[in-house]
Amino acid sequence: VQELRRIITGPFDLVLMPSRSHDEVFPRIYIGEGDIAKKVARLQELGITHVVNAAHNIGVFTGPHFYRDTAIQYLGVEAVDHDGFDMMPYFIQTADFIEDALRDSTAKVLVHCLEGFSRSATLVIAYLMLKQGMMVQEAVKTVRDRREVCPNDGFLKQLCILNDKLLSSGSEQKQTV
Repeated sequence: VQELRRIITGPFDLVLMPSRSHDEVFPRIYIGEGDIAKKVARLQELGITHVVNAAHNIGVFTGPHFYRDTAIQYLGVEAVDHDGFDMMPYFIQTADFIEDALRDSTAKVLVHCLEGFSRSATLVIAYLMLKQGMMVQEAVKTVRDRREVCPNDGFLKQLCILNDKLLSSGSEQKQTV
């Protein structure tokens, strides 16, 4: 966890808040704050076709009904940004949703929470590990290089556990973690 924290905070041990409402952190995958998810016209301008709300019913009250007049597909994750919250049950479900979306070469996915800082970043990092074969350090660096993020220590521990499981199970069994 300390190594991941150093990747996030850099040499000056600074936690920076996101400077933009959304950022493309991997091709066609965006992390953003809750407000951008409520701006349907802006999402359509960006070409967003899928939304993952990592604060579903907890601070950001959108849902499939919110996007009913659009073609945007929705996944809600009721995650609490707390060290003790178990995010692991959502890793595979969210990674599968993102992967299914990106099978369409024109699709773009927004993963958001309230601030686009901890929960959403954790889910995207897990996707990069599960579906792109990245180690946890590479996945954290990939996201952090493109957006100011800082998953809480509990989420970082869970990503380390996922990393260990992926290493011990081998690439053929990634889906069963």
